[in-house]
Amino acid sequence: MQRLQIHNLSKQYKNGVQALDRVTLNISNGMFGLLGPNGAGKSSLMRTLATLQPPDSGQVFFDGQDIFKDPQQLRSKLGYLPQDFGVYPKISALDLLHHLAILKGITDAAARKEQVAALLQQTNLYAVRKQAVSTFSGGMRQRFGIAQALLGNPQLIIVDEPTAGLDPLERNRFHDLLCEIGEQVVVILSTHIVEDVHDLCPEMGILSGGRLVLQGKPAVLTQALEGRIWQKSIGKAALPQYQQSLPVISTRMTGGQLQVLVFSNDRPGAGFEELAPDLSAVYFTALFGQQRNKKEAGVC
Repeated sequence: MQRLQIHNLSKQYKNGVQALDRVTLNISNGMFGLLGPNGAGKSSLMRTLATLQPPDSGQVFFDGQDIFKDPQQLRSKLGYLPQDFGVYPKISALDLLHHLAILKGITDAAARKEQVAALLQQTNLYAVRKQAVSTFSGGMRQRFGIAQALLGNPQLIIVDEPTAGLDPLERNRFHDLLCEIGEQVVVILSTHIVEDVHDLCPEMGILSGGRLVLQGKPAVLTQALEGRIWQKSIGKAALPQYQQSLPVISTRMTGGQLQVLVFSNDRPGAGFEELAPDLSAVYFTALFGQQRNKKEAGVC
């Protein structure tokens, strides 16, 4: 069984942004979902784990090996789909995948041909293999991105915001593909879409402000909020008052009415109804707790 161990990983950019702040994680085989809002540090963590940038401090071990002491060894086991996956114009999917396979060190022509064909079949792109990747739809391009990430049978696969912008059908196809490949290797799915983690990942973490604020099994984390999430419909003008006096974790418009969700061990007031928690409640509660801790510490 493969294992990724991250110890006290920190990264600050030249502009002073603390992208990662002492992140510690242990991830075993299977799908691991990394949730967080835009700017939480997810992409910084993914780039660091892919050895595309060094950390300021901390260590990462994969299969017992320090990845920063021998980055090339890690890269030989890595499949990476970044948030922005660029392609060469006018080059077919077949030719581009062959080119990328050579860059990954698959030099045996027969083996390369067999693997490229198999990946095009697996990602349901074989019928359009002679079509330029630059003409693909967003979903097709993402599936091609997974195909190139799977070249060389990697043991660690990192996908960064893979379903952003996909329509529901393509998103479902992408989910099925990730589930298929995520059984025997370590797969890290970085996203701000709660449903992706709910549908795919038996383990998850929440990153906010460069810090890991929560980690665990989605079902267990959700169960821990039983009896602690409350909902009420209010007028928009009353929202500031509720936010001032109660721990409002989120708001949403439902049927033309504004509903506030409050985290509380007891009924927070008249008109509030208990709401069965879901993973969204886990996410918003964790982010609310992080923001409250910052305020108490005097950090803006």
